[in-house]
Amino acid sequence: MLDYAGLSAIAAVIREGSFERAARALNVTPSAISQRVKGLEERLGSVLIVRGQPCTATATGRLLCRHVEQVGLLEVELRDTLPRLAQTGAPDARATLRIAVNADSLGTWFIGAMREFLLTTPALLDVALDDEEHTVEWLRSGAVLAVVSASARAVQGCNSVPLGRLNYLAVASPGYMQRHFAKGVDTASLATAPILRFNRKDGLQAQWIRRLCRREIEVPIHWVPSTQAFVDAALAGIGWAMNPSLLVQEHLRAGRLVELVPGRELAVPLYWQVSRLAVPMLRQLTEAVVAGAHAALDSKVLRKAR
Repeated sequence: MLDYAGLSAIAAVIREGSFERAARALNVTPSAISQRVKGLEERLGSVLIVRGQPCTATATGRLLCRHVEQVGLLEVELRDTLPRLAQTGAPDARATLRIAVNADSLGTWFIGAMREFLLTTPALLDVALDDEEHTVEWLRSGAVLAVVSASARAVQGCNSVPLGRLNYLAVASPGYMQRHFAKGVDTASLATAPILRFNRKDGLQAQWIRRLCRREIEVPIHWVPSTQAFVDAALAGIGWAMNPSLLVQEHLRAGRLVELVPGRELAVPLYWQVSRLAVPMLRQLTEAVVAGAHAALDSKVLRKAR
């Protein structure tokens, strides 16, 4: 028989980041949390939590956290189907679905999908941010149940559903263009013009440069870790960047931004990878995400996923 008190303690520590916050979340003492975690670790003969700020899960700990989360979802669905199973006087528990999404999707179309899902489903969403090339690692590790990803190949135990293409444009302010590209956009001018990068995983600007110049170029970089700030920094003439066309079309029409090279868009295909766990709530989330993406993204045919 599994020790669900211990498993819940492990999951709470990882979710909250510390033993103290986990204790408050479960309404017990930090000592009780520590004893439950220690007892489960001794029983399994394996370290489950790497103590730190914040606490993180080992590979075995992630596996157990995923199991606890899946059991919690199944229990919520069962309680909704058989309400008499719920304890009298106990507050209604809401299932929390943990997902990972790239920042540009969250800043453009994903909030609408969340809204449609939550209008009809009593759930909570815990959204992690990562680059679309890396969100799939969250799914593979068991940290989340679904991701928006650039990878079409389904993770084991998951389905991959095409969403559409998020189109990016290389844009800058007219003043920036005059200062840095008065003689045209070429290898020499790009090498001295500051760009904006979201973080170390952001390779969109470098990819656009390679397609245009057929080579890598060392460029000066401003680091700006915010989707909206990318637009604001471009408007302020701080640097040029790849911005989702969904966010900059109005600025382009008004002349506040211009394309570095008109017609040179960069399309990033996106996929919804989701656990095959047979829970109606996950199916409903998938339906909302797919509908929201199809309404907002470029609907050009993507490579078939499964």
